[in-house]
Amino acid sequence: MILSRTTPAHTDYQRLIVALDQDLAVTDGEDHAFYNQFNGSEDIQHVVVGEIDGTPVACGAIKAYDKTTAEVKRMYTVNGARGKGLAGEVLSALEAWACELSYRRLILETGKRQTAAIRLYEKHGYRRLTENYGQYRGVANSVCMEKDLP
Repeated sequence: MILSRTTPAHTDYQRLIVALDQDLAVTDGEDHAFYNQFNGSEDIQHVVVGEIDGTPVACGAIKAYDKTTAEVKRMYTVNGARGKGLAGEVLSALEAWACELSYRRLILETGKRQTAAIRLYEKHGYRRLTENYGQYRGVANSVCMEKDLP
């Protein structure tokens, strides 16, 4: 897979996000409207898109949360490419970029129904927060995680 650093304006990223939002609408069910309000790209500046043979298959992004922390957002792998470690490659690329940008910690939120995502993050050293952060505080279906960066 070829990974490219880009912005939310990238056409392939925008296409992948449409597919992500369609998947989340199904997975999140009646909670989708609540979560969707926090998934805009307006505050995102750093995007990674993965392509295989010129076809976009995976993406992810980071956005500033505070001076030392960035939030992982918009992680997605297309259905036909899942289970091949591509999401892990995107996540590792985002972590490296965050380090270059002098962030010391990454945080993220995923849904309890997103069991594959939870396994991915745990495999990559993320740990669950005892209390959800920000807009997810008190939201029972949210799982918030963090990872300290080197």
